[in-house]
Amino acid sequence: MSGARKGEGEFTVADIERAQHGTEIILHLKEDAKEFADDYRLQGLVRKYSDHIEVPVRMPKTETAKDDEGNSIEGSEVTTWETVNEATALWSRPKSEVTDDEYKAFYKHVAHDFSDPLTWSHNKVEGKLEYTSLLYVPERAPFDMFDRDGARGVKLYVQRVFIMDDAEQFLPLYLRFIKGVLDTRELSLNVSRELLQQDPNVDKIKAALTKRGLDMLKKLAKDKEQYQTFWNTFGSVLKEGPGEDPSNREKIAGLLRFASTHTDTATQEHALADYVERMKEGQKKIYYVVADSFNAAKNSPHLEIFRKKGIEVLLLSDRIDDWLMSHLTEFDGKTFADVAKGELDLGDVEDEEEKKAQEETAKAKEDLVKRVKEALGEGVQEVKITHRLTDSPACVVLPEHEMGYQMRRIMEAAGQPLPEVKPILELNPSHALVARLEGAEGDLFTQLSYILLDQAIIAEGGHLDDPAAYVKRLNSVLTA
Repeated sequence: MSGARKGEGEFTVADIERAQHGTEIILHLKEDAKEFADDYRLQGLVRKYSDHIEVPVRMPKTETAKDDEGNSIEGSEVTTWETVNEATALWSRPKSEVTDDEYKAFYKHVAHDFSDPLTWSHNKVEGKLEYTSLLYVPERAPFDMFDRDGARGVKLYVQRVFIMDDAEQFLPLYLRFIKGVLDTRELSLNVSRELLQQDPNVDKIKAALTKRGLDMLKKLAKDKEQYQTFWNTFGSVLKEGPGEDPSNREKIAGLLRFASTHTDTATQEHALADYVERMKEGQKKIYYVVADSFNAAKNSPHLEIFRKKGIEVLLLSDRIDDWLMSHLTEFDGKTFADVAKGELDLGDVEDEEEKKAQEETAKAKEDLVKRVKEALGEGVQEVKITHRLTDSPACVVLPEHEMGYQMRRIMEAAGQPLPEVKPILELNPSHALVARLEGAEGDLFTQLSYILLDQAIIAEGGHLDDPAAYVKRLNSVLTA
């Protein structure tokens, strides 16, 4: 039987006599497609799209004998058939038959990386969905890791036939660092990126691969040194997860690592589960502070009462941290609390005598609070007496549900207009500067009030609207 087709959607079929078994396909190339008659071009296409199919693909290879002068000898041509594809797929083999060295070599092939992967997960799924996945966590980050629109995803195969690189539909953005292959029977060979977006099986496979990826990281976390290597490289990307994937928020939270006052080092090495284990008796919340740098967070005046009472606070300084905490509301039944927002609540860590003494102090300083509020006018939302400070004279606090200073600065830098938020100024009644403020009168009182406000904003990592005015006030007080 023979058939002919002109590439116009129709073809003819006829019976013929053929001396041997098999099928012969003859392609007639257009003038602008002669490159596809080149041996090296064909070999490249076969290796890209059919390297792992079960059937070997062979191409004729002609060799000619040469004389002593290097000239071809006419009539000495010998044609052999050379297999140009691997004709095997590592991921289709049982895990027990694949060595670690083979897994590592395959990773370097698919990821174009010279380093070994940190870990991998090889799984074959049968049932309602049939697919095989081989996922890797790299050791090194690609140069475009923070480009959310960059190339990402796994290599997609359908029945071991290569379909596309970077099939991003099968993993969420916050796992874009994962490399590997996916081979499935659930999709057609002519699938496109547009069709992938419409196929319901894609969402099911994505959910399964996401779970597999998170389980792989959980297993890696048992090796503290290896996981720290991973976190130092990809931690800021994984922090995108709680906001993008609410269904896996608790799992992702367990994989997060933070710097903490427990060690006071910039290394983000503390898991939330470890924090909960170290919580003091009577403590009901997980406390954290957000700043533009680790040193700013570590030395924040808001930590003074926590350090005095030995309560651990997470130190957050990545640009994404403020956004992260707006989506991470609780862990293991414990809510999160920003120590720089709202009323300070230490739970049962404080006894009734302490609370009563604080109320009496606040009542005794009502006149001072009123005077400072009148002096600062519209510059502050409110003035209060605080017990969260031990060494600093004052600090600024935001309302509990207000956007943090770090996020506000990021939004403003991006050109996003935001409504003005006036801070709450809290004064430390036991500090010498506050005592001097209380004894001051007239212009000196006003100058000192503004100096305390500006210093509190600076200590918070904020920026003054008029730094020159602050310097002028400070000089005036120092020379008075």
